[in-house]
Amino acid sequence: MSELLQQRRAGVLLHPTSLPSGKLDGDVERWLDFMADACLSVWQVLPLVIPDHTGSPYQSCSAFAANPGLLDEEALRREVDPQALADFYHQQQSWLPDFARFKVLRQRYPECSWLDWPQRYRDRDPQAMAELEHESPDEFQHFVRVQFLLDQRWQQIRRYAAERNILMFGDMPIFVALDSVDVWANRGEFLLNEVGQPNLVAGVPPDYFSEQGQRWGNPHYDWDVMKGSGFRWWKGRLQRQFDWFDIVRLDHFRGLEASWMIPAECETAIDGHWQQVPGAELLGALREANPGLPIVAEDLGIITPEVTALRKAFELPGMAVLQFAFDGSEDNPHLPANVSTDHVAYSGTHDNSTTRGWFTSLEEDTRQFVLQVLEGSADDDIVELLNQRLMETSAFLAMLPLQDILGLGAEARMNTPGLTEGNWRWRFEWQQLDDVDVVGRLRELIERTGRCHEG
Repeated sequence: MSELLQQRRAGVLLHPTSLPSGKLDGDVERWLDFMADACLSVWQVLPLVIPDHTGSPYQSCSAFAANPGLLDEEALRREVDPQALADFYHQQQSWLPDFARFKVLRQRYPECSWLDWPQRYRDRDPQAMAELEHESPDEFQHFVRVQFLLDQRWQQIRRYAAERNILMFGDMPIFVALDSVDVWANRGEFLLNEVGQPNLVAGVPPDYFSEQGQRWGNPHYDWDVMKGSGFRWWKGRLQRQFDWFDIVRLDHFRGLEASWMIPAECETAIDGHWQQVPGAELLGALREANPGLPIVAEDLGIITPEVTALRKAFELPGMAVLQFAFDGSEDNPHLPANVSTDHVAYSGTHDNSTTRGWFTSLEEDTRQFVLQVLEGSADDDIVELLNQRLMETSAFLAMLPLQDILGLGAEARMNTPGLTEGNWRWRFEWQQLDDVDVVGRLRELIERTGRCHEG
């Protein structure tokens, strides 16, 4: 296991869009200073990629390109050293030229998916591809330049964080969007028909929470092709993540043991089937390229023994979420007493309500049960109580969303799965952190539970 995944630490979950400015401006350094003062030594963000029209960073037009919306106007106007730009373009040859072409074509056909582009562009006719850069040089260069500026700014942030012994923790969805440059430029790596449409799409089967399951619609990988290339695309994708982060969370890890295959013509996930995935071969190849493999497996939901065995075979920590601990089962893996050292423990994730919002929504008898399990009383503040139990667990890393550090209610929720509007918008205000008690109380808790890792 990577050394980074063995140090007892405390961290915070906050996407950059939730900074007061919502940008990678001076707010970032001020935020990192707050973290250092509170002894928070891991900053976890959501995917840094370009969000979709709903604001979700989990369905992006590129798995490699950073979100230009994170740059402020001053950064966008910054002068660029031509040689540095040329070097960056050369270093990112595996994805950047195709990304720029894709964005140029998106401007030409703003209402269309790439599947509906003229055939010469849809099918990437070599001559048409070669002509694009010459036909639209300014637009092409703009998209390259913005990615360079984003990369420069993020590396500056990483250095500032490292000087304060703060690790950067990223998030990588297992699947990519159909309407993305990743699929358009790598059609042979996916299960698609002759015109690019998927034969099978991803999702999860019916369960207690959903009678029809979830049909996500992402195309499936052609694992035979990927194995044949030595998992070239995956290695490049993960390397891009490690260019940005010290640790990466792999979302829907169970999809590396088996994936739910839904016929594309089906409107629900009911008629899907499980298909084995060469996850061990993939993880072996990724570990060769990245010794230590500092990956956290998102293993929430219904997880089979085979998935757990795969995770443990590669010494990857899993996840525990304390809000999921109170079903009355003594072997519930999310119970504070059951959380082991090879886990990252959370009060809640970006898909949960805040702790206060969650607790308020419970029936009275369930609230009493929660307090009993947490060894608290009706006089205790539920957020402080849960935060304390979280930090006391054996998990090597305890993560708090900023909303739970501030004790906010459901109005501060980041995302409600299944809803397409009103998500991804929450921002904090600096005055919420200016109360000296926020830093003092947090630091005291982190120090007392042996998580103050200052180097």
